[in-house]
Amino acid sequence: MSRHLEVGERIVRTEALHGGITAEMRRLTIGRPDGGTRDLVLRTFVNVEHAEDWLNREAGALTLLTGTGVPAPGLVAVDPAAAHCEYPSLLMTHLAGRTVLDDEGLETRVPLLARQLVAIHALRPAERPREYVAWTTADTVVTPKGADAAAWAAAIDVIRRPAPRYEGRFLHRDFQPGNVLFDVSPPESAGARITGVVDWAATSWGPADLDVAHCSTNLALLHGPAWGLRFAEAYEEAGGVLAAAASERLYWQVRDGLAFSEEVQLVAQPWREAGRAELTTRAVEERLDAYVTALMDALG
Repeated sequence: MSRHLEVGERIVRTEALHGGITAEMRRLTIGRPDGGTRDLVLRTFVNVEHAEDWLNREAGALTLLTGTGVPAPGLVAVDPAAAHCEYPSLLMTHLAGRTVLDDEGLETRVPLLARQLVAIHALRPAERPREYVAWTTADTVVTPKGADAAAWAAAIDVIRRPAPRYEGRFLHRDFQPGNVLFDVSPPESAGARITGVVDWAATSWGPADLDVAHCSTNLALLHGPAWGLRFAEAYEEAGGVLAAAASERLYWQVRDGLAFSEEVQLVAQPWREAGRAELTTRAVEERLDAYVTALMDALG
């Protein structure tokens, strides 16, 4: 670690950052010889399968994003195979701002999220990242207790079909409120400006619909099904292009929504730790059921 600091610099403080699911995050405050400080972030994968692949992909994405206008951290160093660190790790610059998961101010944040995602999808890298990987199958979906059985059966049938043809885009693949930082100073402008997009380990090439669907599901679970349905509209209002046919859009929306059925507990826990105590596993399951049902009802 010290070999990546400037001459005379030293780590003076470390602080655990909360909200992540797969990685441990720490903010490192670096003391400078002139008495000032700067912050870095250390991302560490402890006993995580495919950590080397994830870190290589994130390092590649951060390098690609430099100078694009997308507010991503800068890569300082990466040790994907734990050759120098105890665990596979990545060191990056620290971005100002914080995640905002509250209901308040959502009307302002949703269009900002949509515009940011449109900007990400507009990137045309010289070297494409790998093709997206689906996060669920029709046979692994876990229908929540008490869910609308008919709606879930119909939704599962949707993803048994072959994936629609699509025009590939550069995807974040985990774009959602927990991975977006907002300016929160001064307080009256809280959430009025995006200062960063983090966690680029799942960067992929695939349909814009898939990124939009993922953010939609997160919004539905955090804030209610209506917000999940609203995000696709906001994305198009921001200039984004989705699949032309409603059945194709539904495929991607349902595929992402059903993927959450397998990890509701895993997703809900960091939200509670971030202050959303009411988002129990059961509460999130109920919102997921309502959202999947709303998607199927919308088709018609």
